[in-house]
Amino acid sequence: MTRAVDLAFAFAVAVFFWWLLLLIWAVVRLESKGPGIFAQERVGRNGHPFTCYKFRTMKAGTAHLGTHEVSASSVTRLGQILRKLKLDELPQIINIFRNEISLIGPRPCLPVQTQLVEARRRLGVLTLKPGISGLAQVNGIDMSDPEKLAQWDARYKALQSLLLDLKIIIATALGSGNGDRVAK
Repeated sequence: MTRAVDLAFAFAVAVFFWWLLLLIWAVVRLESKGPGIFAQERVGRNGHPFTCYKFRTMKAGTAHLGTHEVSASSVTRLGQILRKLKLDELPQIINIFRNEISLIGPRPCLPVQTQLVEARRRLGVLTLKPGISGLAQVNGIDMSDPEKLAQWDARYKALQSLLLDLKIIIATALGSGNGDRVAK
C-alpha cells in the first residue's frame, strides 16, 4: 500500500468519522473501568518497537498476552461487537499518521511472541511495515500458529501489489477471516 493511500484513508476516517471515534471511546469508558484507548508495544518494521493504539476490548487488568492466549471471558460485551465489526482497529489511524504501520501488511505482534518474531525475521517479513489487516488475516490465519502466520506474511511479501492490497481491503470490509481469536 502506498503512503498516499494510507494517509488518505487515515485522513478520511479522522474527518468523516471523528464522531464515531468519540462515541466508541465514550461507550468503552462507560461500559467498564479503564481507558477508552488501549496502548500496547508491538514489533514494527525492522523489528523496531512502537506503541499500537486500539479501542480497549478487554477488561482492565487483563494480561498483556497474545489475543489467542487470553480467555474469552476477558473480552467485554462491547469488545466482542467492536472486534466483530473491526472497529477496535480504528485508533490505529494514529499509527498510520506516525508512519509506523500501513493499512495493509503483516499484523504487528507483541515482543513476547518471540517465535513469530524470529520466523518473520528468518523469512524477511520484518522488512515490511506492519498493517491493520493482512493476507493471513483474511485467510483465517491468526497468531496461534506462528510459523504458518509467518509463511503467509512471506507470501504477502512475495506477491505484494496495489491490486492485492485492494483485494485484502475488500475482503476485510466484507468480514473475511477470523481476526485475532481469543481462547475459549
